[in-house]
Amino acid sequence: MRKSVIVVAVVVLVLLFTSMFIVPEGQRGIVVRFGKVLRDNENKPLVYSPGLHFKIPFFETVKTLDARIQTMDNQADRFVTKEKKDLIVDSYIKWRISDFSRYYLATGGGDISQAELLLKRKFSDRLRSEMGRLDVKDIVTDSRGRLTTDVRDALNTGSAGVDDDVRTPAADDAIASAAARVEKETQGKVAAVNPNSMAALGIDVVDVRIKQINLPAEVSDAIYNRMRAERESVARSQRSQGQEEAEKIRAQADYQVTKTLAEAQRQALITRGEGDAEATKLFADAFSKDPDFFTFVRSLRAYENSFKGDRDVIVMSPDSDFLRFMKSPAQTTH
Repeated sequence: MRKSVIVVAVVVLVLLFTSMFIVPEGQRGIVVRFGKVLRDNENKPLVYSPGLHFKIPFFETVKTLDARIQTMDNQADRFVTKEKKDLIVDSYIKWRISDFSRYYLATGGGDISQAELLLKRKFSDRLRSEMGRLDVKDIVTDSRGRLTTDVRDALNTGSAGVDDDVRTPAADDAIASAAARVEKETQGKVAAVNPNSMAALGIDVVDVRIKQINLPAEVSDAIYNRMRAERESVARSQRSQGQEEAEKIRAQADYQVTKTLAEAQRQALITRGEGDAEATKLFADAFSKDPDFFTFVRSLRAYENSFKGDRDVIVMSPDSDFLRFMKSPAQTTH
């Protein structure tokens, strides 16, 4: 009897333990029974908030899904604008689960990598189509906010059918396939949504942001080379103009030097001529006052210049007038 009580107690404890489950903070729980998500009387999936809950052991399993906002960084990719110019765009997406039951079925058991793969394909196709409708100026200026808003809204609502001229067939087919799988597994008991929107996966895109827009490396190099060539052309032009101005200044300086020297030489010749004239006048005035004395002085200077050494010899006639002041006074009188 005692052993039976112990066995019953153990069984009760095991059943109690296996019937309880805890949903951590920041997550939500859904219960799956025989592969079907449990729903309420209004056919809405039962979503369990954080805390302690109970389930039927062995027949029901619990899947916890992250209810927080997720961030998906996209690898920088090449996009073509309306002007057929390439841009390298780096972006990220903020998203969260809006329908846990649909998300669980569409992603094959709540696989976040599967969800982000489909989201990335849809986002890339949509952003590529939207950027193909704009030029570079619109993308990098004020319209960037409108661009990301349009992409976010398009991801959430999907294409509007024939009225939407932006098509993303590759991503739409993948999402429609996941939506069809949800429809099949729920046997049409879920609300209809646009099969090419992220709502078909139970996902709500909170925000879309473009972190950086760059030109491709080959385009950047070409622009850099062109800018460098332009700067070099401007530098050569400036150097040529500077050299031309230098030649003009140098020629003007040479002209001023030549002019100044010529003027100085002319003034020197004039001054020298005036001095010679003044000296000649002085000599003439002095000669006119006492011609004999002037003649005597000039003869003495001539003797001094002629007889500079002891061996200087002059051969001339004794009657020469040059030697008259070297004779006795009696011989010089006429």
